[in-house]
Amino acid sequence: MIIKIVPIGNSKGIRIPNYILQQLQVDKQIELVFDETKSEIILKPIKEIRQGWSEAFKKMNSNSDDSLIIDDSIDLNDNDWEW
Repeated sequence: MIIKIVPIGNSKGIRIPNYILQQLQVDKQIELVFDETKSEIILKPIKEIRQGWSEAFKKMNSNSDDSLIIDDSIDLNDNDWEW
């Protein structure tokens, strides 16, 4: 895809079509990487780690679906374990 560089005040920018941003799940920010050896500029989407987990945990708690799967009283140093 070839796109034009456009003036933005004293800077210059590019316009990325919305369908591409949606496909790559780009929301508010991207990482800009310079590769001088290849004369490339690479744009990488920033994924928010654990996005939505807080709401999911609240929902699990309200549904009483937040019990432990593995009993925490298990002694992992016990030699009875077979792998």
